Amino acid sequence: MELVLIGVVALLTSGLTLFSGFGLGTILMPVFALFFPLPLAIAATAVVHFANNLFKFGLMAKQADWRVVARFGLPAAVTAMAGAGVLGLVDRMPVLWRYSLGTMNLDITPVKTVIGVLIIVFALLELWPRFQSLAFTPRWLPLGGALSGFFGGLSGNQGALRSAFLLKAGLSKEAFVATGVVSAIIVDAVRLLVYGTTVLADHFAQSQALLVPVVVASVAAFVGAFAGKKFLSKVTLRTVQLVVAAAMLAIGLGLASGIV
Repeated sequence: MELVLIGVVALLTSGLTLFSGFGLGTILMPVFALFFPLPLAIAATAVVHFANNLFKFGLMAKQADWRVVARFGLPAAVTAMAGAGVLGLVDRMPVLWRYSLGTMNLDITPVKTVIGVLIIVFALLELWPRFQSLAFTPRWLPLGGALSGFFGGLSGNQGALRSAFLLKAGLSKEAFVATGVVSAIIVDAVRLLVYGTTVLADHFAQSQALLVPVVVASVAAFVGAFAGKKFLSKVTLRTVQLVVAAAMLAIGLGLASGIV
């Protein structure tokens, strides 16, 4: 059952979020979190996200703007290491509160609270019209990369900020997607190196059970990305943003309350 759920979510989300540059990690991560500790779920999602973006890179590499990648992706790589390190520290903090909801015994932990609140904040930003109208000129690309990288390393939520800054960089729709993919690959590669020495080390025994779910999710995401590219010109970016933001709100509330 867990493999079916993970595979279906990866397939649908990968196809949907090809257009927006965000969402796969945010939506897939809580599905992993239903079966694995949250930091391990973030690390597993990072692997799928990385593999999926490599696949997208093969499809769209020629359309990336490499000057934008250099100005945005390099600062993101540096701050992604810091964000991933903070995740490891927060994961080691004790439970904040325990309570019961019906027959369920739930824990509110620092790591779930931090990740849940971040997801809610990013969802509200996507739904806030003023945020959508902010005009970040290209000179702010290094700052945007730094912010995106840090939050990508901490929670996997790098896409909303990345999209906000790249949307104003004068890119075509196809170049926007391709440039976002390359930038995401850089952040994913760096944070996975840090997760390997922090999160996976702390949850080594449980991490061994992740291999098959990660492979299933990666293959499903490949199929979703391939199908998504076929319909790239038929989907409006704002529609995707609203759908993903609504899902993010539900997920964030579930994590912060200890339900997920």
